Amino acid sequence: MFAFLRRIWQAAPVATVILGGALAVSLFFAVRLVAFWIYWADPAHRDQAIEPWMTPGYVAHSWGLPRELAFEALDLPPAPGGPRSLQELAEERGVTVELLAQDLQAAIDAFRAAQGDARP
Repeated sequence: MFAFLRRIWQAAPVATVILGGALAVSLFFAVRLVAFWIYWADPAHRDQAIEPWMTPGYVAHSWGLPRELAFEALDLPPAPGGPRSLQELAEERGVTVELLAQDLQAAIDAFRAAQGDARP
């Protein structure tokens, strides 16, 4: 193994560094993908009660709602400038988290009704 690495390093050091960097980045994203897959495969993370710490994107993913509809329900632009929790959004608007949660729940209910999904 080390003989192989030494040989490719001697033949093309720049290409070897680029290859090593590409492999490291690929490994990072592969681990991240598996971690997210394991997290969201857990049924405990589906249809979670809406909490102040959650972001609109998290709520959308948990409830199977398209992100655009979650942002639309909260009157947010499509790219709201980074993840902000419902608590932060409520404080910015001077409303309660419960009001934002009601808006999201109404969007979820409407989406599921349109899809013919009878889950509560």
